[in-house]
Amino acid sequence: MLVLLAFIIIFHITSAALLFIATIDNAWWVEGEFFADLWSVCSNTTNCTAISDTYAYYTTMQAVQATMILSTILCCIAFLVFLLQLFRLKQGERFVLTSIIQLMACLCVMIAASIYTDRREDIHKENPELYQGVSGGTYGYSFILAWVAFAFTFLSGLMYLILRKRK
Repeated sequence: MLVLLAFIIIFHITSAALLFIATIDNAWWVEGEFFADLWSVCSNTTNCTAISDTYAYYTTMQAVQATMILSTILCCIAFLVFLLQLFRLKQGERFVLTSIIQLMACLCVMIAASIYTDRREDIHKENPELYQGVSGGTYGYSFILAWVAFAFTFLSGLMYLILRKRK
């Protein structure tokens, strides 16, 4: 039973770490020396421009930023609620509250990654001064980590829903 508890805790901490990295790191779109993320656009490692209200589709990027931050916060809250429920729940009860919070984190990260996936091309076309010289590129590892975090938070949300407290 202790091994299962350790696995669940490590899995949840891994989910939170993935969400933090995906939200903070500068690699949602990459091409050579060019990097773009939720917060800035960098043409090289020293020349970065912060995304501000002059940015076309600024509200779209704010929606992605907000939902990624919310998913990270919800994931951390779910972990704290899990620890609290671990000591407060009666034997045989389920971790439903933790599951609901974790599934909400899953929904938020899915929304953020989906918005970015759908609007990325429009964002690049409408901000030619920031994306000049970028003809191609690929989704970066932060974007991929966001989708991996979606899967992890979904699985952990389901685990908490199925899990019962035992002695």
